[in-house]
Amino acid sequence: MELGLATFADLSSGVSPEQRMRDLLEEAELAEQVGLDVFAIGEHHRPDFLISSPVVALAAIAARTERIRLSSAVTVLSSDDPVRVFQQFAELDLLSGGRAEIMAGRGSFIESFPLFGYDLDDYDELYAEHLDLLLAIRDQERVTWSGRLPRERGGRAPLHEAGVYPRPVQDPLPIWVAVGGTPQSVVRAGLLGLPLTLAIIGGQPERFAPLVALYRQAAAEAGHDAAALPLAINTHAFVGETSQAADSAFASSYLAMMNRIGRERGWPPSGREEYQALRSPRGAVAAGSPEQVAEKILFEHELFGNSRYVGQMSVGAVAHADVMRSIELFGTQVAPVVRDEVARRQAVTSPLSV
Repeated sequence: MELGLATFADLSSGVSPEQRMRDLLEEAELAEQVGLDVFAIGEHHRPDFLISSPVVALAAIAARTERIRLSSAVTVLSSDDPVRVFQQFAELDLLSGGRAEIMAGRGSFIESFPLFGYDLDDYDELYAEHLDLLLAIRDQERVTWSGRLPRERGGRAPLHEAGVYPRPVQDPLPIWVAVGGTPQSVVRAGLLGLPLTLAIIGGQPERFAPLVALYRQAAAEAGHDAAALPLAINTHAFVGETSQAADSAFASSYLAMMNRIGRERGWPPSGREEYQALRSPRGAVAAGSPEQVAEKILFEHELFGNSRYVGQMSVGAVAHADVMRSIELFGTQVAPVVRDEVARRQAVTSPLSV
């Protein structure tokens, strides 16, 4: 199973954007050094998150790494131009020697819509059309395409035998669909036969099992090999030397971030009791000692049969030094346990082992 990290490059009080960018590059370099498989960066257009263009930061990381895969998490495709998205990630793929991925999502925040002149009422239709065009560009060098959304509502101009360059190293360039729990979104990913990233940020992971089943059912009904489609689980995560050390470094910043976002969205406030429930063996947050985090990831693998796990550790005002130590522990102590156990499970279930 692939193991990796995702970050929104949160900006905390007292840390300049320039310093946070340097910290981000250090996190990615360390992730590769400790043997992790994926480093992913999210797109936001808010003062509390640094990165508005993940591909720019990923290109800087590409120049300082050799092996780790580089992904957005996510590219807000509803409010972006699919032609430019493909061109930029194709360039990243060329720079990195074939390590780029696009994780396409509708976005969990809405700031990009007025910023780029889109109507929020067209939220889903924009995403569906832009994803359709992005896939068409990926699959053929010259594209003829037209959408249904009129230009006055943000619809894109049609293309006729348009060449889109450069072309990436990878053919096809990996495009994942990222969702937060909407059945319509998982069905769309399944029907298209695209890899799925499922973000679990609250509640109990078991609640998301029906969505994975729905995704695989849609894929099978569309004629895809549902069992072969990559599936990633993304959660908040943090690894400490001990459970207490993890809580000391992570809990306060995590709760402050979640409550800040929660106030915007009308969520009830969370405190230590809610945090302890989330990081319990059946909660959504993979925080604790290396043994506890490995147990949580393996529990989710048992539920979902996922081929990738991505943890978001740099949350809110968690200190950079603590994030770096968490990454080190994740790569050196959690990852070997998880990989060995997943390999053992796969050997047991393989027809060749019978």
